[in-house]
Amino acid sequence: MSDRPVALVTGASRGIGAAVARSLAPTHDLLLGGRDRDLLEDLADELPGARAWPVDLTSVSSNDVAAISSLDVLVHSAGVAFLGPLAEATVDVWRQTFEINLIAVASLTRLLLPALRASGGHVVLINSGAGLQANPNWGVYAASKFALRAFGDSLRAEEQSIRVTSVHPGRVDTDMQRGVRAQEGGEYQPQYYLEAESVGQAVRTAVLAGPDAHFTEIVVRPRAH
Repeated sequence: MSDRPVALVTGASRGIGAAVARSLAPTHDLLLGGRDRDLLEDLADELPGARAWPVDLTSVSSNDVAAISSLDVLVHSAGVAFLGPLAEATVDVWRQTFEINLIAVASLTRLLLPALRASGGHVVLINSGAGLQANPNWGVYAASKFALRAFGDSLRAEEQSIRVTSVHPGRVDTDMQRGVRAQEGGEYQPQYYLEAESVGQAVRTAVLAGPDAHFTEIVVRPRAH
């Protein structure tokens, strides 16, 4: 790593996480977090000043972050979406969704708070439109994203030396969105979705804002066709 600011991006192996990493690469050294070491290393090879940080976010420990003494940006992009009526949502679905979408976020943030405080850092939570409005068959996912929004609001109020931004994209053209449309039984129509790079640019805007500015919430929707 150089003397440039450091950003850790989870879910960086693909989709929004990879797009965020690319958007920050011109200004930040990067730690690319995720499970797929090969994909992370491929992206690290593409981006100067980046290195893979393979980790299971559901079991991250103090040992995993011991070498991170100062951190300027932490972007939480990893997530899962299981759709279906609440009447059919099993305990395992609830637990897995909250484990990844909320608890892993809270745990990693807690472990990295000393490093974030040291730099007056910035936490970015990639949330969802479902974190603002819950629709039928989206109850479990929406509940986890509403909770993530509450986590961000509380963190912002408690840790006033750091900035906290919740980003709420609409549908984005990613592998995750393909899985969502398959669960919905609908046609995949990427021309109507956001590009992941647009979400990455929104994150970059918040991160590079001047010291007087704090983007607390960003809502990004696809333009109407």
